[in-house]
Amino acid sequence: MSSSLSYEKDNNFCFPIPDALENDRVKLVPFIPAKHAEALVQAFDENTWDYLSYGPFVSTEQFVEQFWEKGMQVNPATTSFTILDKTSPVNGEPAIAGLVSYINSSDQDACTEIGFVVILPKFQRTHVTSNMVGLLMHYALDLPEEGGLGLRRLQWVCNTKNAPSLKVAERMGFRFEGVLRWARVLPPSKAIGYKAAPERKGDPRSGKGGRDSAYSSCCWDDWEGGVRDWVDKVMTRTK
Repeated sequence: MSSSLSYEKDNNFCFPIPDALENDRVKLVPFIPAKHAEALVQAFDENTWDYLSYGPFVSTEQFVEQFWEKGMQVNPATTSFTILDKTSPVNGEPAIAGLVSYINSSDQDACTEIGFVVILPKFQRTHVTSNMVGLLMHYALDLPEEGGLGLRRLQWVCNTKNAPSLKVAERMGFRFEGVLRWARVLPPSKAIGYKAAPERKGDPRSGKGGRDSAYSSCCWDDWEGGVRDWVDKVMTRTK
């Protein structure tokens, strides 16, 4: 582990950051570079960043600098959590299973988004994803008296080509809202989720393609109207 990595957690997020969000299977803790970065980077594979705007990264230091320090930590609308699997401990401690963030958050507008979801290969297609998403949904949408933030809107945005992400949103009760076309500019290196560059004379982003983004949401009235109960059932499933 690099001695130069910080042991400090994010203190710049627009909402309170809990020390942990957890149930009997999964635990989310604030991302701390010195504790979590190296193990995460070592477990990333060639497909980890296919549909994300960041990455890939050649070293732990590059990951921390570009993703965390310059991307997440400086932005009060974003913060990241390390995902821990309590069902598969390593040396008595929960195993690091991935990374997830709240992004595009606004205290004024009472909203946030679950984004930059990275589930390590070993933990894909397990209980980890549904429990992680459920914990973040509860914290965002439960009322303060229930231990949550009491937000009005929680959204899920992904590349329209990212079928697994679309399925997660649907399974967890998010309501599909529509597609925002040409929502982002992407370099050719993002080949999997790439939408070919437009043949447009004079385009200042010539040679770069883009992506269409699918928007889904779970709002407070969805949550209280049955989605919360549905999510709790999904989180307890064993298959």
